[in-house]
Amino acid sequence: MASTFSFDVVSDFDRQELVNTVDQSIREINSRYDLKDTKTTVELGEEVITVNTDSEFTLEAVHTILRTKAAKRNLSQKIFEYGKVESASGNRVRQEIKLKKGISQEIAKKITKLIRDEFKKVQGSIQGDAVRVSSSSKDDLQSVMQRLKQEDFPVALQFTNYR
Repeated sequence: MASTFSFDVVSDFDRQELVNTVDQSIREINSRYDLKDTKTTVELGEEVITVNTDSEFTLEAVHTILRTKAAKRNLSQKIFEYGKVESASGNRVRQEIKLKKGISQEIAKKITKLIRDEFKKVQGSIQGDAVRVSSSSKDDLQSVMQRLKQEDFPVALQFTNYR
């Protein structure tokens, strides 16, 4: 009975939940009294959300709305990477919010090093933008999950393919 169990550590988000978050945010922006006449637009692209509004003050309000709606839909705040605020035509401001997906090589190395240092019977291997964690004990894998949840990585971590 020398079977091994494994799971993948990935950084991803539910695209449909993000679409719903942006839709709800647009609805709230259009109905809020202080934002109604700002002609604010929020556009969801493949890897970026573009916000176009009339001032940095309303841009902060849009950020708050987006973060609140994302939190209600169980999306991590770590998927948003705010770009610099640019001036757009007609005294307006524009900002691109990049959507972070995948674990970089640097973070993957930190995760595997943490696993190697603290869990002797568990192996971690980098596979593209994910980390495969394997062990002969399910309890050890559960311990690794708990430990990774305690650590504060700059990306949102999910655990998939648990077998």
